[in-house]
Amino acid sequence: MALKVVVTRRIHTEAVERLRQLFDVVEWESDLPPARAELLDMLNGAAGVLTLLTDRIDGDLLDRVPTLRVVSNLAVGYDNIDVPAATQRGVAVCTTPNVLTRTTAEFTIALLFAVARQIVPGALAARQGDWKTWYPMRFLGRDLLGATIGVVGLGRIGEEVASLAGALGMRVIYTDDRITSQRFQRVALEDLLRESDIVTLHVPLLDSTRGLISDNQLAVMKPDAILLNTARGPVVDTDALLRALERGHLSGVGLDVTDPEPLPADHPLYRFERVTIVPHIASATHATRGKMSALAVENLIAALTGGEPPNCLNPEVLHRG
Repeated sequence: MALKVVVTRRIHTEAVERLRQLFDVVEWESDLPPARAELLDMLNGAAGVLTLLTDRIDGDLLDRVPTLRVVSNLAVGYDNIDVPAATQRGVAVCTTPNVLTRTTAEFTIALLFAVARQIVPGALAARQGDWKTWYPMRFLGRDLLGATIGVVGLGRIGEEVASLAGALGMRVIYTDDRITSQRFQRVALEDLLRESDIVTLHVPLLDSTRGLISDNQLAVMKPDAILLNTARGPVVDTDALLRALERGHLSGVGLDVTDPEPLPADHPLYRFERVTIVPHIASATHATRGKMSALAVENLIAALTGGEPPNCLNPEVLHRG
């Protein structure tokens, strides 16, 4: 009898078909995530699961699904998975890094242009009939050439953003205690916030990074600075950001991720024209999402057939006797 594998959302058909050739596949047929009870019901008897960031995999769930051997997350991040709990129970946890690095970095720069050049307010004005003439003093943005961009987190994506920003003629500084770069200047976080015209966030969501940007950090930033977050929503304290915007601080904010996520349609952040919010789409290209799906499937297949998954966070569990 074939092993049971669960896919918790609709993903690329080709990737699912690869799984069907080897396993008994149960796929959640919705663009919305399964509720906890629905996820547990699907996972009954499953050996593997392909998850998204919206699927919380913790010790309680793993105890309820003792047959589970691998969790393959369709993402670089894994803050939805309790990795120590999985390791303790002999469950492999896999992710999909590298394949979305350039795509996410390009999107970060696109979001920067959208915020810096008032593209979204201008497009809305045109669509809503509020374009009456050529305006010499409306939709004024800022030039990026010569601006200082501060990259918080110089991992794969952060470094790619830094490279693109440098190619556009921006001065690049960064903060990351783990990485020493020969190309860019490392500074302390407070110095980065004080000096930067643009601050862009590229850190994983950890206890140490939750609320990393809050009241004190926002107050240090230049009054006309731009803040970008394409990392994880809780890295920014939403209430603190609201307070800063209400007092006129910051000239622009670009958020691909929010806290909470999704952000309710009546959330006060939407009141601010200088805030651009998009629904977590930094990796959303046909090619990249296809590569992510393929890699997540490859991780699953390898872990369940005695191979070496390309990206496993706790490979030691695969070799336990």
